[in-house]
Amino acid sequence: MTDEDTKTEEERELEEKAEEKSVEEAAKLTSKLVYEVIRRDGEEELARPTRSLIWSGIGAGILISFSVLAEAILRTYLPDVPSSYLVENIGYSLGFLLVILGRMQLFTENTITTVLPLMVDFSGRMILRIARLWGIVLGANVVGAFAIAAVYAFTPAIPPEIIPAFTELSYHATGMPPLQGFARGIPAGILVAAIVWMLPQTDSAFFTILAFTWLIAAGDFTHIVAGSVEMAFLIWIGELGAVGAIFGFFLPVLLGNVVGGTAIFAMLAWGQVKDEMRIKVSRV
Repeated sequence: MTDEDTKTEEERELEEKAEEKSVEEAAKLTSKLVYEVIRRDGEEELARPTRSLIWSGIGAGILISFSVLAEAILRTYLPDVPSSYLVENIGYSLGFLLVILGRMQLFTENTITTVLPLMVDFSGRMILRIARLWGIVLGANVVGAFAIAAVYAFTPAIPPEIIPAFTELSYHATGMPPLQGFARGIPAGILVAAIVWMLPQTDSAFFTILAFTWLIAAGDFTHIVAGSVEMAFLIWIGELGAVGAIFGFFLPVLLGNVVGGTAIFAMLAWGQVKDEMRIKVSRV
């Protein structure tokens, strides 16, 4: 055997070891590693300056309105057949694509991202940090929603032929009984949290977001931020009062999203890795 043959064989062994290591690392990206990626992202979000959170949250509240607008456009121009319902709900995904891929602060994403650090460090200090971020982001999302809804209500930003569909969607989103709005907010919270969980390991963030936010719309589930655009629009045009908006829509849907994203999905995510995380901590 020549030196060249020996060298080639050694290189081949090194390549095989490198490939095996890559496969092992990819396999590990299913639970503990995904959890750690999201947990660190949550830590970064918790450490962001207040001003950054406010502007990012307002931006998300504005951009999420394109979910409602795109759905209204499709509803207006698609033929009036039962299958059009499935197509028009693709429009709902567009605002989420803008927000999530644009790295804007969306409250329902934070129900899992910022809670995962709490599972590792369950303390009063961490709870206060999460409460601060949730309050800022949700408030900013609502401000953005009211701002863009005012533009839609008081300017010719939306073509007149789109207004009836936009109004119809708004009535439907905010007109559910409170208990129904709460119940339908739970699957929406779970699905948004699932998107956050899947993004670190997916090869196509675009299609992951598209598919699962479409499911939120097609399943007629309720989302607090997108729904706030519809709520704000009806308030601006005088079709919805403050009491009905807050107690009939906002609080029930908010609670449903939190239950779905935090109490259910985050706890399931923690449950599947907690023993491994404790082993890791005990070895430090």
